[in-house]
Amino acid sequence: MNRVLKECALDENCAYIKDQQQTTHYKIIDQCTISQCSALIERGWRRFGSMFFRPICSGCTACESLKIDAEAYRFSKSAKRVIKKCAHLKTVIRRPAVTQEHLDLFNRYHSHMEVKKGWDNQSVTARSYYISFVHGYNDFGYEIAYYDGDKLIGVDLIDILEEGVSSIYFYYDPGYEHLSLGRYSLYRQIMLAQRQGLRWIYLGYYVEECPSLAYKSQYQPSYQLVGRPNEEEEHRWHPYEAS
Repeated sequence: MNRVLKECALDENCAYIKDQQQTTHYKIIDQCTISQCSALIERGWRRFGSMFFRPICSGCTACESLKIDAEAYRFSKSAKRVIKKCAHLKTVIRRPAVTQEHLDLFNRYHSHMEVKKGWDNQSVTARSYYISFVHGYNDFGYEIAYYDGDKLIGVDLIDILEEGVSSIYFYYDPGYEHLSLGRYSLYRQIMLAQRQGLRWIYLGYYVEECPSLAYKSQYQPSYQLVGRPNEEEEHRWHPYEAS
């Protein structure tokens, strides 16, 4: 039976806006069920491993929870070009794992993003990767692995929930940047949701001031969560229009 092992709120440096502080609500849940995970994600939480979190900053609403209406989504000509460009790639949907191949790819990606976007770069270890991306997947967590021949070039970590797909984290080989793998991985999530009759793609947080999250507002139609409802409260989403 699932249970909350630990729950707390921490003040820390904001992950999205430079020189700001944020207050984050954390829960560590043992053996979380798909129903409980779905309820939390629908209310604006995110999952890494067995840890769930959401910002609860007083006086700041910069973090907006967005979800794409996959059922109503239509692929543009640009999207179809990206899909065609990546048609030669092999995809495998499986349970998350940690191998040396995963670690090498993850670290190569983050070294690239340190140079390209100024990200802080801390090399991941097998233990830290396991805690963040493998542990706690239960019966809903998966990875979509992308291969060029036998070479692993991308890993998309997702949860397949009761009403949609929750997008957790994607990383790729910088040598394949010309394939627009970030866009392709999201298109594949949408196609997966459409095949399985799931309506939503949960994108997590969109923050207008954060360049790394700017892409999320481009996918329409989408919806934005109203407020920060607790588990026992009803949740409401309203149509979102990019500014």
